Amino acid sequence: MATNREIWQRAYDGSPKRDVDHQTMSGIPLDAVYGTDGSEYPGVYPYTRGPYASMYQSKLWTMRMFAGFGTAEDTNWRFKEIIKAGGTGLSTAFDMPTLLGIDSDDPMALGEVGRCGVAIDTLADMADLYAGIDLGEITTSMTINSPAAVIFAMFVAQAEQAGTPRARLGGTLQNDILKEYQAQKEFVFPPRQSMRLVRDTIAFTAAEMPRWHSISISGYHIREAGSTAVEELAFTLANGFAYVELALQAGLDVDAFAPRLSFFFNAHIDFFEEIAKYRAARRIWARWMKERYGATDAKSMQLRFHCQTAGVSLTAQQPEVNIVRTAIEALAGVLGGAQSLHTNSMDEALALPTEKSARIALRTQQVIGFETNVAHVADPLGGSYYVEALTEEMERQAEALFAELDEMGGGSMLEGAIRGIEENWFQGKIADSAFELEKRLNSGRRITVGVNAFTEGNDEDQMELLAITDEDELRQRKRLDQVRHDRDQQAVDAALARVAADARDPQVNLMPALIDAVKAYATLGEIMGTMEHEFGRHVEVPVI
Repeated sequence: MATNREIWQRAYDGSPKRDVDHQTMSGIPLDAVYGTDGSEYPGVYPYTRGPYASMYQSKLWTMRMFAGFGTAEDTNWRFKEIIKAGGTGLSTAFDMPTLLGIDSDDPMALGEVGRCGVAIDTLADMADLYAGIDLGEITTSMTINSPAAVIFAMFVAQAEQAGTPRARLGGTLQNDILKEYQAQKEFVFPPRQSMRLVRDTIAFTAAEMPRWHSISISGYHIREAGSTAVEELAFTLANGFAYVELALQAGLDVDAFAPRLSFFFNAHIDFFEEIAKYRAARRIWARWMKERYGATDAKSMQLRFHCQTAGVSLTAQQPEVNIVRTAIEALAGVLGGAQSLHTNSMDEALALPTEKSARIALRTQQVIGFETNVAHVADPLGGSYYVEALTEEMERQAEALFAELDEMGGGSMLEGAIRGIEENWFQGKIADSAFELEKRLNSGRRITVGVNAFTEGNDEDQMELLAITDEDELRQRKRLDQVRHDRDQQAVDAALARVAADARDPQVNLMPALIDAVKAYATLGEIMGTMEHEFGRHVEVPVI
């Protein structure tokens, strides 16, 4: 029987490698890096040390910068600047009306259009957003949840109109609705109806889009809401298990969809804890997929993740110091084995990033990737007594939380996740952790530079900020008016009627009807309103 080292060596020798500066690597035997026989190896189950044998020696992580503001034309310009500056992937931020599934001319959207991301109302906006960008070559991520199926339908339709067939599209749809109820609160429909939409996108992409990740299971927002690192780890993976069970209930084979599931973690400021979190996540996912869900394809067991540096760690005071925080957090993501990375800009505690600050954030990744040489070895901190102990302890604590959820769901992680939301189990734990952190900050037991210590320089002039104006909002509303004027209303009405009919039948996949509706130029708000009429709206019950 082949040893772990022999398995790893075969995988490693068969992998393409980047040009490594051997002057800095000479004299280091592989055993000194990867341990002796019996140790875990990168690219070998349970993938603690990385999903791939050669990791960044064959290919650096995707430098996927998050961007979106104003109109689709504004954001298209920023996308092209990111690509010009060396970005290797796109990630789209949508404004609050879009995230909530309402149109830019909805009374509830007043003052919010284009402010925290790009405004998308119709297929025409989606076409403007990616105009002149080859979506068959560059991968795209979209941070959207409640309206994810509708926005995804627009993305597929505009790509095909531009000549890129859906089978060639590569990227990720966030589409993680469970964490919305737990942490971010941008929900529309009740949990069970929302999960039906997630199921439909998973089934659709498994059948027709082999390069697409149908869901990015996100711990980022759980951590931003105030959870601990262990809670971020446990709640994210628990949600992942819930989505696996959802797809299995729909009759899909685990190895048909699991390879296209991906994850999205926070890269926070506690350096070693973050690295241990990523390592524990890979190990847990591999074991559960193999032992509980019967996966046999290695790709089903290999947890791949994007990470983003912690927005909540950024400060409005002395914003230049945020460059330092971001660099440390990004390095943790790299040493933890991320497949793609977004680095926050120094001004994001004050406004959307300017072109200059976004470029500095990208340059931070490029310095790590091309100057530090940390990418030459997979899991360089593996074997450290501290990192290994942290990894094992985080795994132990996460498993204890899984046991609570499993019991709550009567042996079903899917039912446990939904009941945990309905009973405010997740929300309560996150709120308690956020409160404990705030107490530590207020008492001075935890130091944040420029906030509760080292405040010299706080009164200096602030930097130039990006401003979204009322004129930008007016432009978007005029664009929407024009689309409504030019479209075939009878075709819109017929398409919306089909959406309503398909929504009433839980056995029907809604994606074909949604694609037809967006092609008829039905608006996001019209389609979401049609589904809300059938599904109802979720109202969270506050905990007193």
